[in-house]
Amino acid sequence: MLTPANAELRQTSIVRAIQLAVVVAVFAIWVGLTSSHAVNALFLPAPLAVVGALSRLIGTSGFWGAVGVTTFTTAIAYAIASTAGVVCGFFIGRSPRLTTAYRPVLSGLFAIPLTLFFPLFVVMFGLGPSSKIAFGALYGFFPIVLNTIAGFSGIDRLFLRSAQSQGATRVQMLRYIFVPGAWPIVLTGLRIGFFITFASVLGGETLSSASGVGHAIAHEGDLLESPAMFAWIAIVLSVTIVLNLVLSVVEKRAVRST
Repeated sequence: MLTPANAELRQTSIVRAIQLAVVVAVFAIWVGLTSSHAVNALFLPAPLAVVGALSRLIGTSGFWGAVGVTTFTTAIAYAIASTAGVVCGFFIGRSPRLTTAYRPVLSGLFAIPLTLFFPLFVVMFGLGPSSKIAFGALYGFFPIVLNTIAGFSGIDRLFLRSAQSQGATRVQMLRYIFVPGAWPIVLTGLRIGFFITFASVLGGETLSSASGVGHAIAHEGDLLESPAMFAWIAIVLSVTIVLNLVLSVVEKRAVRST
């Protein structure tokens, strides 16, 4: 008999197998295109050339300097976005009137391609990390605040009235009703907000910056150094995939523990 735990494990195994098959298929197509010279090596270098460029890149001080700049910038931007998003979302989500008034506005602002306004951030904050911090924090703020609003506003009002009628204090309501009820959705917003912040920082570094991983990718592209550029891209993709898997596991465990 198939138990719920075995069914979940089976479903997870199927998903992982499909994901692995997609990765293998993409890599096979890449090898086939480069080995047959169907695509110019300037646009798509061979995997061995990318691996060679990656091994040379990791041993340089410039590599770790760029990684350090992007890591620091992303961390500061995400700290600002998550703090502001959770706090604002908490106060808005607890009030039906504020939720009705502000959620459509925030959703509309999030739909605007803020990349169009990135030059304004450069004008105001300069070419350094400050402009990328401000840009990444603003972009990451929206999914966090929207999910936080959805989490707190979605709590059944019957639970709130029942707790109030039994004399629950504000701290008790926050601990036993608001946080457990909103936590899963808030965590999803924090995870999505992190990757949007990370992508925004990289995009800002690519468009206008003097340092960072995004700047390195754009610089290698300007020099037509395709293997080095793809090596940087491979690093970003690998880090993103690993972080997404780790954060997804953390999110599931945190939800189960509430």
